Amino acid sequence: MPHDRPPVINSGVPHSARIWNYWLGGKDCYEIDRQVGDEIRRANPQIVDIARAQRAFLRRTVTQLTEETGLRQFLDVGSGLPTVDNTHEVAQRIAPDARIVYADHDPTVLVHATALLTSSPEGATAYTDADLRDPDSILEQAARTLDLTRPVALILLGVAAHVPDESAYDIVARLMDALPAGSHLVFGDSTEVYRPEAMRAMVEHWNKTSDNPRVNRSPEQLARFFDGLELLEPGLLSVAQWRAERGGSAEPWEVDCFGGVGRKP
Repeated sequence: MPHDRPPVINSGVPHSARIWNYWLGGKDCYEIDRQVGDEIRRANPQIVDIARAQRAFLRRTVTQLTEETGLRQFLDVGSGLPTVDNTHEVAQRIAPDARIVYADHDPTVLVHATALLTSSPEGATAYTDADLRDPDSILEQAARTLDLTRPVALILLGVAAHVPDESAYDIVARLMDALPAGSHLVFGDSTEVYRPEAMRAMVEHWNKTSDNPRVNRSPEQLARFFDGLELLEPGLLSVAQWRAERGGSAEPWEVDCFGGVGRKP
């Protein structure tokens, strides 16, 4: 999407996408992001495991929806900075004709959008500068690349936590209402199931240092995002456990990020 002028990046204020990139081993971050990321990791050492488990969950869900369900359209909202196994890479390895739209409003992500705008010749990949709090804008821009009369996988990983009030449910419902039957919601967000004190400390520190506050939700609260959808097996659980084979992996099995996949009937 063209822009009249480059976005303004404040390197003195920590940003969620850059901190997440740092935890995943990326280098697209500033000293303030590394500093806050290290402080949060000291308060909650599990956070790096959560970041990696969430990325693996993305890889497994996109693979399943592309390979087994046959979906060819993906709308990844709050996509963050490009790293290994981005949605378009996973989907187009299986189906070169897959079409993917990324949406994010972080200025650093916008600068790196060109890295996302790569696609197989048969498919398409696009980036939209849009905020989750403005679902109508997301849908309007996504419709330039996706056919919203055909099933779409809506991906929301770690982003609804940044809408800490009840409006988060209305926003997700608005996005899903605009998609046809056969569309799927891939959703995951932070909880306080396994290490509640550490997770609460992480959020408290995050909200004191960042201009993009977040909240942890209980599994029961997260389940509400799937209202009206058919939750696929094995349901809503730690993202590390979703259709993953136990054994042979050094990754922790119990992480405080719960996720699932729901199908719109």
